[in-house]
Amino acid sequence: MINVDVSQVIWWILLIAGLGWLLYEAVNFFRRRQAAEALENDEFRENIRKAQLIDLRQKDEYKRSHILGARNMPYAELNRRMGELRYDQPIYLYEEGKMLSLRAALKLKKEGYKEIYYLKGGFDNWDGRTNSKPIY
Repeated sequence: MINVDVSQVIWWILLIAGLGWLLYEAVNFFRRRQAAEALENDEFRENIRKAQLIDLRQKDEYKRSHILGARNMPYAELNRRMGELRYDQPIYLYEEGKMLSLRAALKLKKEGYKEIYYLKGGFDNWDGRTNSKPIY
């Protein structure tokens, strides 16, 4: 009969699962980074009128303030509303940070969209014109 220490087996299983998860996240991180190009404020502003400007934040955040000309398409609705986007124009994405933009870019890339960019630093670092509503 083989004498097996159950705690050691559990430890190995957790270690292998943890390493697998880290590898999965690392691969997806690099795939997301390759799906879109980060643009600084100046670069983003330069061609904003020639692109489809998409705000990935929730509707209430969009209503409070958004970049002029942006269309609200919350990340949670992206799969359903992706057909509203044109393939022949660049897509400019933004949100509070960059993770949702990178995830959205990867989804768009998989669907065949080519020119995908995101605002480096997100909306919080935007220094251009916005449409803001007062908060009461």
